[in-house]
Amino acid sequence: MKSSRLDTLSPTQSLPDRPGLLSGWIRAGVLARLKPIRHGHLTIVDGDSFHTYGTASDGSPRATVRVLDPRFYASIALLGSVGAGESYMDGYWTSDSLTDAVRVIARNRRALASMEGGVSRAAGSAYRFLHWLRRNTRSGSRRNIREHYDLGNDFFALFLDETMMYSCAYFDSDESSLQEASLSKIERICRKLDLGPEDHLLEIGTGWGGFAVHAASRHGCRVTTTTVSEEQYRLARERVRERGLEDRVTVLLRDYRDLEGRYDKLVSIEMIEAVGYEFLDGYFRKCDELLKPGGRMVLQAITIADELLDQARNSVDFIKRHIFPGSALPAVGQMRRIVEDATRLQWIEREDLTAHYARTLRIWRERFLRRLDDVRALGYSERFIRMWEFYLSYCEAGFLEGRIGNSQIILERR
Repeated sequence: MKSSRLDTLSPTQSLPDRPGLLSGWIRAGVLARLKPIRHGHLTIVDGDSFHTYGTASDGSPRATVRVLDPRFYASIALLGSVGAGESYMDGYWTSDSLTDAVRVIARNRRALASMEGGVSRAAGSAYRFLHWLRRNTRSGSRRNIREHYDLGNDFFALFLDETMMYSCAYFDSDESSLQEASLSKIERICRKLDLGPEDHLLEIGTGWGGFAVHAASRHGCRVTTTTVSEEQYRLARERVRERGLEDRVTVLLRDYRDLEGRYDKLVSIEMIEAVGYEFLDGYFRKCDELLKPGGRMVLQAITIADELLDQARNSVDFIKRHIFPGSALPAVGQMRRIVEDATRLQWIEREDLTAHYARTLRIWRERFLRRLDDVRALGYSERFIRMWEFYLSYCEAGFLEGRIGNSQIILERR
C-alpha cells in the first residue's frame, strides 16, 4: 500500500465511540449550532432520530447526512469545517448528495460562524502555524507540489481526459465531452495570446504538457515550459518526444523565480494558487520581467471572492490542510491592484469561467468514482478515496455557491 500522511490518525479517532454523558452533550451542542440554517435544506439522520434544518425551496440545495459514528460530532466540535471533512475521511458520516451538503453549509456560512469558535478556533491556530511552515519558498514549493502532483501520473490519468489538463475546462455546449471542453479551453487561451510561428511562449506551470504540445503543434510557436513536479516533468518530456516536438518545446524542471530571458508571450494556467500571498508581488514582477515590451500574458486562476480574502488569509480549510499544502487563492481585486501598482503590465480583460469549473469538477468526480477499483489497485487506501471524494465535492460546491471562482485574465507589457 502507498504510504501517506493520511494513514495517521485524526485527533478524534482516539476518542471513545460509546455514547455517554460527554458525547451526548457534544452531540446536542453541534445539533443546536445548526439551527440558524435558513437557506437550503439539511437533514441529519442519527439512528432513529431525524433533525431537519432550513427550507426545501425549489432550486435550493438539499441533502441528507447519515451519522455512522458518534465521533462525527466531536470532530466538528473540535475542528469545525476541517473536522467535517476529516470525519468524512474516517467514515463517520455519509450523504445522499455530498456536494449539496457542503453547499448548504457554504450558503449559511455567516449563520454558522459559531462552528469555527471555541475549541475549533484553538485548533485553527495550530493549523495556521503548520500552514505557515509550508510557505512557498523555493524548497517549500517543491515539497508542497510533490505532496499533491507526485501522487502518480497513473492516478491522475484515471479521471482526467486524454489531454491530461487538470484545470477548468470550457464547455461550448451541453453536449461537449470533457476532452472537447479541455481542448476548447486550450484553444481559447491560444487565441487570446494571438499565438503564431514567430512567437516564443513561456509557460509557468507545465502540468503534464498538454498546453505546450497543443500550442507548438497547432500554432507553430516555440514553447519553454517549467514545472517543479518531477512526475509532471517526466511525462511532459515523454509527450513532447512522442509528438516529435523536441525542436519546438523545451521542458524545464525549474522554479519560476529562477527563470531568465525575454519572451513574446506568457501563459500560466492555475499555477498562481501555489504562489502564496507573501510572494504574489514577486510573481507578477517576475512575469513583467520575463515579457518583452508589448508582450501578452494570459493567466487562468482559481480565485477567492474578494470579500472572503481576509478570512482566507487567516484560516486553514480542508483544502489547505489535506489537498494543497501551501496553497493560497488570490482575489481578482487583489491581483489587479498588484498588477497596477507593482508592474508595467496592463490589465486588459477578464473572462469568468466559474460555472464551467463546477461542471468540470462534477465530471472528474464521476470519473473518479467509476474507477475506484483502479485507484485501489494503485495502492491507495479507503481513507484516501474518501478524502478525494470530499475534495472534489467541496470544490464543486464552492464554485456553485460563488465562494471561489475561475478567471482567464489578459495582461500586456507596456
